Amino acid sequence: MPELLTPDICVIGAGSGGLSVAAAAAAFGVPVVLVEKGRMGGDCLNTGCVPSKALIAAARHMKIIEDAAHFGIKTARASVDFEKVHAHVHSVIAAIAPNDSKERFTGLGVRVIEGAAKFKDRFTVEVGDIEIKARRFVVATGSTAAIPPIPGLADTPFLTNESVFDLTALPKHLLVIGGGPIGMELAQAFRRLGSQVTVLEASKPLAKDDAECAAIVLDQLAREGVVIRAGVTIQSVKAPKGKTPKIEVTIDGAAGPETLDGSHLLIAAGRRATVDGLDLEAAGIEYSARGIKIDKGLRTTNKRVYAVGDVAGGPQFTHAANYHAGLVIRNALFRLPVKARAEDIPWVTFTEPELAQVGLTEAEATKRRLKFNVLRWPYHENDRAQAERETHGHIKVITDRRGRILGATIVGAQAGELISTWTLAISQRLNIRAFTGFVVPYPTLAEIGKRAAITFFTPSLTRRWVRRIIGLLRRLG
Repeated sequence: MPELLTPDICVIGAGSGGLSVAAAAAAFGVPVVLVEKGRMGGDCLNTGCVPSKALIAAARHMKIIEDAAHFGIKTARASVDFEKVHAHVHSVIAAIAPNDSKERFTGLGVRVIEGAAKFKDRFTVEVGDIEIKARRFVVATGSTAAIPPIPGLADTPFLTNESVFDLTALPKHLLVIGGGPIGMELAQAFRRLGSQVTVLEASKPLAKDDAECAAIVLDQLAREGVVIRAGVTIQSVKAPKGKTPKIEVTIDGAAGPETLDGSHLLIAAGRRATVDGLDLEAAGIEYSARGIKIDKGLRTTNKRVYAVGDVAGGPQFTHAANYHAGLVIRNALFRLPVKARAEDIPWVTFTEPELAQVGLTEAEATKRRLKFNVLRWPYHENDRAQAERETHGHIKVITDRRGRILGATIVGAQAGELISTWTLAISQRLNIRAFTGFVVPYPTLAEIGKRAAITFFTPSLTRRWVRRIIGLLRRLG
């Protein structure tokens, strides 16, 4: 006889979204079962956000040493011990892992089951010889690296985000297929650590970002020696036999067919929702290649089942999964109406300079035929940026004609930190006036945003009626 569990909520997937739902529900005293077939913490902790940012941090320190002379600091020639870089990356994972561990969640009151979950019917999930009949289910199985159908790839060793952080030797020449955020972040990091790096992209690198701001990032990567080949088609890949590991990638571009040689191949061609093995059909849950079909309240076509995070087919970010988790808790436990708003979710590409975006870009506002203003301010006009020699970049803010903030893009130092204020503004429907009336500490990079906001009112300085009012008030003493 299978063991029968009847919790209030069953969560499938122990990544960021699933853990957030389970922890919040347990905090309210709700019986929760959490099912995970892999490692607790999911992609973000083990093969995504955490290790990539740890690697980027190591690479940034190498760049800081190289640039120290600009500040009058003399340094000996630095070198990279990649085994210790690898150790650093995995020590960061190990430091964070207890927060996501089975032991911690068991202590919170969550029943954690290790195994693969699949739906038996609309009301039941099976995990081995355990049956779970919950009032509500939450699918939070995340995503995995999408592997493009390239001839020869099946017979060629390649890396993805799930394996690249296991390297203990620095690649001599890393070939990267995919010019999105993951590909560009890792390309710059490995280049700074000493690898040759070539990025191959079928269309435009960083195509989802503001094109003007993305160009600044791409220019910096090119200055650092990352070779970016855009508009090329991958014809085939292969690994010729020999004593030295070698990868050959044949591309077709404007100049015709060409074969590139590298030592390692990284596939960073997007992500696909993890739905294999869930038997979603048995539960009446519709899905596609993009992910599980959901409504604005994150419910699937089976109203007893929610989907959150990457598997829901929307923005594929850890903070998006956590945002979804909060909405599910509000709706499932308190029956409060919720609506997921993609425009409230920021995203950051952690290159240097960083590239951060929330809300509408200029191109999106144009496409929607909105009447809008573009407010700007450059980093080089900021005193803190000058002191730090971080003068490369600017902010762009999109408002409607009345000043309501519709979007913001920041390219430059600490853009990922600075975007949070603008995310708050968009989620709270703030007017640009809010940014002109609060005090920003000096000297900080945050002043860049305030200076951009002030430019909204610059045209009024030359209006005749404004000057007449000022003149009248002067005459009145």
